[in-house]
Amino acid sequence: AICGHGCKHGECAGPNKCKCFPGFTGKTCNQDLNECGLKPRPCEHRCMNTHGSYKCYCLNGYMLMPDGTCASSRTCAMVNCQYGCEEVKGEVQCLCPSSGLQLGPNRRTCIDIDECSTGKGVCSYNRRCVNTFGSYYCKCQLGYELKYVSGHYDCVDVNECVANTHRCNLHAECLNTKGSFKCKCKQGYRGNGFDCT
Repeated sequence: AICGHGCKHGECAGPNKCKCFPGFTGKTCNQDLNECGLKPRPCEHRCMNTHGSYKCYCLNGYMLMPDGTCASSRTCAMVNCQYGCEEVKGEVQCLCPSSGLQLGPNRRTCIDIDECSTGKGVCSYNRRCVNTFGSYYCKCQLGYELKYVSGHYDCVDVNECVANTHRCNLHAECLNTKGSFKCKCKQGYRGNGFDCT
């Protein structure tokens, strides 16, 4: 089967028909499925949509059970956790719904971990890390754009000279480089390529 438009988060199942991986939807499986909007709702109390998935958390005084339900916990109610808690050996501990969140100084609310600045967010060589609340994603470096090439998505160099997005002087020629461009004054002119006299 050939899918000319590509299947971003899925696989080609028939001529131009994509079978999306769980958590994704759309003709090319490029849209995140908001599981929190599904019927029946996947979480008993509160739901947080994430890229390709979702997280459940409970109201104050309840704790999240492995099956996604919320069980009453009187001791948890006293602690007043933002996203629910667990009891370990009589100790009450607040929880965060994502590995990209950590407990703040008050040990009750969750604060974001910036995976990009801590180095936890690993992106391939021509992509840059963009931090989000509770997670991160990889985006093409400046001067590159996401294109579907020979069966998969890749970050491809933008030719600013062809796209005419360069700022070269009228009397200069544009030279495309990987991820950028250079301007060179034409013969008989001198300058830095942006200003030629």
